[in-house]
Amino acid sequence: MAAMTRNHTFIATLQKYMESERFSLPVFNPVSLRIQQELVKKEPNFRTVEKLISGDQSLSGNILKIANSALYRGMAPVATVKSALVRLGMTEVSRIVFVDVNKAMFNSRDAQIDAVMKQLWQHSLGAAFAAGMLSNHLDFGVMQHEAFSAGLFHDIGKLFILKIISEKKLRNKALVVPDELLLEAMDLLHTEQGCLLLRQINMPETFAIVARDHDLPEFDPNNYVLVIVRMANLICRQMNIGLLHDPSLTLLRTPEAIKLRLTSSELDSVQKFLATTSSLLS
Repeated sequence: MAAMTRNHTFIATLQKYMESERFSLPVFNPVSLRIQQELVKKEPNFRTVEKLISGDQSLSGNILKIANSALYRGMAPVATVKSALVRLGMTEVSRIVFVDVNKAMFNSRDAQIDAVMKQLWQHSLGAAFAAGMLSNHLDFGVMQHEAFSAGLFHDIGKLFILKIISEKKLRNKALVVPDELLLEAMDLLHTEQGCLLLRQINMPETFAIVARDHDLPEFDPNNYVLVIVRMANLICRQMNIGLLHDPSLTLLRTPEAIKLRLTSSELDSVQKFLATTSSLLS
């Protein structure tokens, strides 16, 4: 009973702390956030994206390097960010911007929190890749870049909670948060906090709903972005990509797979890609 009371007190205190820190604690790289906010619009302004990328020497250099790589190389090398954006397309630019720039945000000087953040990064990336691939395989009117970004952001509430706890531990060296309490706080609070955070930073409402509803037992089956991300989330969970592992999941029998009319070959394609992507492996 005493342990339950302590846990309840910690979570209640954490909630209050999050409300006071929501507007001051950076969760995303500022340049990446501005680019993502533009890319997820229904009609993104590529001139705005070009200017933002061109203003970041490291990012622009990487965009050009990838556009001229063997995977994307055309008849002639591209020399400008504008040409690179045209060659790569919105989905790939979104992936490059978020993955290359924001990976650094998933770390902490606290060893316990840092280890959990690394697993969260793997899961976020895995869910994004899986959601993007599913949207590409399936014909439900969900753009690949939209599904990819929704997959990336679905657990952003967990990152915010981890950053808050990391800050508290750095300010109070005596604070000890057992692993089970850390995971309990994330489980209880991440959907609400993720939804609030995405609304605060002016991401599309679709993403906020995905963050809010991706773990609910009941969900809107006609929200195909949500259904795709839920399916991607389950694939990662079954494959042990991230914090949660449930090898007993029969993926093709889940409500999400049935709604998407997912075939074994489509599922196998996604699983093979995830299983051979080094950044997702522990």
